[in-house]
Order: sequence, then structure tokens, then C-alpha cells
Amino acid sequence: MPTRAQTLLSRIEDKARRGNRGDPVGTVAFYGPDDRRASKLVVGISPNASVGVAETRTWRGDPDLRDDAMVLHEVLEFLNHHGVKSVVMTDGIYGCPHEEGIDYPEGGACELCEYWRGRPRDVPLIG
Repeated sequence: MPTRAQTLLSRIEDKARRGNRGDPVGTVAFYGPDDRRASKLVVGISPNASVGVAETRTWRGDPDLRDDAMVLHEVLEFLNHHGVKSVVMTDGIYGCPHEEGIDYPEGGACELCEYWRGRPRDVPLIG
């Protein structure tokens, strides 16, 4: 029997698998210190293509936010609050949770996430 977190994550994935259903669009991206743990989750809301991402919300946690039912419930509420019709999300961990130019120098590599050094961040997208 799936856990509550698995059910909620599946609901988000199902929204993404429906494809483009119009604006507004929500983007869901997972980040982590390696490709197994999502310690950061970022959701962006784009009212339409000409505006781009107008609002974002970030969650941080350990060990893996994909297993955190409370966070995933908040993500669904955030998407619903903004009337999101389409969702695009990463199918896996996109990369390091630290921000270039903020947590480490622009053009450099994160010293805290050895795993991502020199690795491509080409995870497939759902949606």
C-alpha cells in the first residue's frame, strides 16, 4: 500500500503527465546533494508565456522531500491556489541544491556537492 507521500507525489506527476492544458503553468523541480536525495524542492508559477515565472516557493528538508507528505501536500495547495492548469516537473533530481552566484562563485562548482561536479543535469521532464 502506498504511503501518503507516494500518493501525493503521484498526484503531482499525474498533473504533469496530462501535458499542456493551458496557462497558468507550474514548474516543479527537485534538487539534492546527489541523484538519490531531494533536499530542495522549487515550484514556480508562470501565469503565461509572456510573463515567465512570476512567483516561486522553495522547500528544504532532509533526507528526501519526495517522502515528505506535508511538503507535497503544500505543493499541491500552492499549485491549486494559483489555478495551475499545466505542470512540468523533473523526473528525478535536477542538480545541486545550492545556488550559483549565491552559495558558490558564478561559473564555479559547488564545494558542498561533490557528486554534481562535472556531471550533466539533463534529467527528463514530465509534462
